[in-house]
Amino acid sequence: MEGLFTSENLIALFTLTALEVVLGIDNVIFISILVGKLPEEQREKARRLGLGLAMVMRIGLLLSLSWVMQLKNPLFSPFGHSVSGRDLILLIGGLFLIGKSTFEIHDKLEGAGAHGTKRAAAASFGAILAQIAILDIVFSLDSVITAVGMAQQIWVMIVAVVIAVLVMLVFSGRIGAFIERHPTMKMLALSFLLLIGVMLVAEGWGKHIEKGYVYFAMAFSVFVEVLNMRLRKSKPVELHQSYVEETPR
Repeated sequence: MEGLFTSENLIALFTLTALEVVLGIDNVIFISILVGKLPEEQREKARRLGLGLAMVMRIGLLLSLSWVMQLKNPLFSPFGHSVSGRDLILLIGGLFLIGKSTFEIHDKLEGAGAHGTKRAAAASFGAILAQIAILDIVFSLDSVITAVGMAQQIWVMIVAVVIAVLVMLVFSGRIGAFIERHPTMKMLALSFLLLIGVMLVAEGWGKHIEKGYVYFAMAFSVFVEVLNMRLRKSKPVELHQSYVEETPR
């Protein structure tokens, strides 16, 4: 027991949990946008099932590390470039995310009104869960490979994944409600998913992109949008005061 809770393991647990939460933000955003298409009474259930699937897949992959490591072995070499199982999963997942994000952005821009409402209402619970499961596989694979590179003990990786998913579960509802209330933030979130899809395709093709730069750019964009939201809230007050001052007495 003493050998388990060493300072090295505890530091690895804390660091890995924080990293898993950060890496899970894109997963939470994707789930929040998808469940927004469901009737309100089904959203919380779909959100919990989606995050539950993510946790089960990550733990399952951690318990089959030998298979995960084999995914790095080359399968074929088109145009002189070796493609492994991991690369193939990232490529397919990235293309799916690009296509899905592009479709959702187009739907928000061109599908507004009655047509857009009818399309949203037609979304089925099973179809939404299937789409969540597809992206969970991609995000889980990336998360597990990160965990393997940071921790040596399997229990540290599993506990970090469980804690991270529980944290995401607590805040996913608030994130989803916030995105639904602010259309511009929803468009920004879809743009993030499009960017992440491009990053996954690049990773799958062997072009490494430092995730820190991407997440910093995303955080900065959110900061600017929050400032814009506050500015839009203050503008009606300023216009009203200007009108009062200019109105002749």
